[in-house]
Amino acid sequence: MKIHEYQAKEIFRKYNVPVPNGHVAFTADEAVAVAKTLASNVYVVKAQIHAGGRGKGGGVKLAKSLEEVKTIADQILGMTLVTHQTGPEGKLVQRLLVEEGVDIKRELYVGIVLDRQLGKDVFMISTEGGMEIEKVAAETPEKIIKEWVEPGIGLQPFQARKMAYALGLEGNQVRSAVKFFIALYNAFTASDSTLTEINPLVVTGAGDVIALDAKMNFDDNALFRHKEIMELRDLSEEEPSEIEASKYNLNYIKLDGNVGCMVNGAGLAMGTMDIIKLHGGEPANFLDVGGVANAETVANGFRIIMNDPNVKAVLINIFGGIVRCDRVAQGVIDALKLVLVDAPLVVRLEGTNAKEAAELLENSGLDFLVATSLEDAAKKVTAAIKE
Repeated sequence: MKIHEYQAKEIFRKYNVPVPNGHVAFTADEAVAVAKTLASNVYVVKAQIHAGGRGKGGGVKLAKSLEEVKTIADQILGMTLVTHQTGPEGKLVQRLLVEEGVDIKRELYVGIVLDRQLGKDVFMISTEGGMEIEKVAAETPEKIIKEWVEPGIGLQPFQARKMAYALGLEGNQVRSAVKFFIALYNAFTASDSTLTEINPLVVTGAGDVIALDAKMNFDDNALFRHKEIMELRDLSEEEPSEIEASKYNLNYIKLDGNVGCMVNGAGLAMGTMDIIKLHGGEPANFLDVGGVANAETVANGFRIIMNDPNVKAVLINIFGGIVRCDRVAQGVIDALKLVLVDAPLVVRLEGTNAKEAAELLENSGLDFLVATSLEDAAKKVTAAIKE
């Protein structure tokens, strides 16, 4: 789950991570009211959407008076902000963050994620703050420094000092950075964050290290422990089909292709998407129905897949381990009596009772393309698109 910058900064404050003073506003008048509470004569008005690159898209501007705050707020609120992360369709700006101006001496970068290969949290820091970190990684990877945190031990002060020195900080800046990194890691772990990123992290003229930006993503499976974070969810920023899928406990992510996929198991779903691309198709979604592939689950999956106008064919790929193939086949047959699937449908079932499943599909009287292997399924579904 993603949240807005202003919400992430509220979490930062809870864990003593320094951030500029500011508050959210939903109207231009509210933006002016927030600016009046700030002890500053320079204000920053920032669009709040779930995407980076807002500044380049015109969503972050400086104001030097309350009148300018109102003018800028009127300009940004209601605009469709297009960035490299939103895609060409952009996102509608419905709220702003109004903050005090900051005396910026240096711009840095810090992010924390889980290194899944090593099973450890890792800090990524860079002197190239304010730039797209993906560009830094591609063009000057040596400027990204990593520090791994041992599980059960946590970030140690010597590691925080090591990172501060690596960023070229000195004197009071080092002490400020050490406190900052330790507080940031506490916020990351305590909230079950999967990504915490600050770009830019700034050093002020007074030598303080503060988070000028804030991005946090969270593990959906841990949200039952964090009701206060769950309440921060902004459905207007999410894909409607993904919201619908979550109601039925379906793991669904919309993509840009034309082959609808319904698979059980995340690993098999990824493999299915890969082989579709290998044979010239483009997956339209990631959809993991889990270990339950009954008529209701399959019908809900069909509805969500067919709501995507780009879908030209559908591939069902189920491995019968937890669930028997014949039960899946019957679920598919029953689901098609409930939902209209007006696109070619390829079914590949393998595992327990696969033979019985094939007989059910063959005798159903429905128009299936039955595949005998994963490669055969990919070939048939990509061929169906071209017909």
